[in-house]
Amino acid sequence: MTLHLSPNTPAGGIPALPPEELAARQARVDALNARYRHHGATAVLEGALRDPEAGRIAMVSSFGAESVALLHLVAVVDRTTPVLFIDTRLLFAETLEYQLEVSERLRLSDVRVIRTDEALLQSRDPYGALRFSDQDACCALRKTFPLEQALAGFDGWITGRKRYQSKTRAGLEFFELEEETGRIKVNPMAHWAPEDIGAYMDENRLPRHPLVAQGYPSIGCAPCTSKVAPGEDPRAGRWRGEDKVECGIHFVNGEAVREGQSQ
Repeated sequence: MTLHLSPNTPAGGIPALPPEELAARQARVDALNARYRHHGATAVLEGALRDPEAGRIAMVSSFGAESVALLHLVAVVDRTTPVLFIDTRLLFAETLEYQLEVSERLRLSDVRVIRTDEALLQSRDPYGALRFSDQDACCALRKTFPLEQALAGFDGWITGRKRYQSKTRAGLEFFELEEETGRIKVNPMAHWAPEDIGAYMDENRLPRHPLVAQGYPSIGCAPCTSKVAPGEDPRAGRWRGEDKVECGIHFVNGEAVREGQSQ
C-alpha cells in the first residue's frame, strides 16, 4: 500500500493536549512500564499490540541496517501489524529493494509506503536542492510531516531505538509518552546491545541490508549518507561535515530532535 501525503499543518502545529489528558496518558505509560519492566522484547511487543492500555499501534521502520531484527520480532508476534515505511524519494535503490525483500520474506501483510505528495514536493523543492540550503527543512518535508499524518490514526508507534545509541537515549524505557502528540512510543529493543542484534540476525538467518557490507553501518537518504571508515563512529557517515545528527521524527524535552538512527 502506498500513501501519498501532503502536510497541511506547519511545523509546531500539533495541537497541545490539556494537562489532565497528558497526565492520564502518562499514567497509562507508567502502568505499562511497571507491568513489563522485567520482560523481554517479545513480551513488550505482545503487550503493545494486545494490551488495551497501549491502544492502536503501528510500527515505523526505515528498513535500514538493523531494522530486520525488530521487523522479524513484529512478524513473529503479529505480521498484520501496520508497518510504516517513509520513502523520501532520496533513498538508496538498495534500500527500496531491501524493503520489498524483507517484507516478502517476513510475510508482513500491511506495509504502508508513505510519501509526500509529488505536487507539494514540486512546490517546495522543485529541483531537489532544498537539502543544500536547509537540511532540516528537507527532512521535515520528506519525512517528518508525512510521518505525522500517517500516524494520525494510531495511539502509538513501535520504534527501534536503543539505549546505547546516544546520550539522549541512555535512560530509554520500553514505553514512553510523546507529550507533543499524546502518542505512546514503544521501544522493545531499548536494552539490546549491538552484539545482541547481530546474534539475533544470525540465529534467525535474516537478510542483511546490502549496503552494510559496503561500509554503510547507518543508512539514510543517499545524498546525505557516506561510507564510514574503520574506527569511525557508525553514524559518522550521516550528514558528514554538517552540524546535524538527527532527522526530526522524535521529540525530546519538547523539541523535535533530528534523529537519523535507523529504526
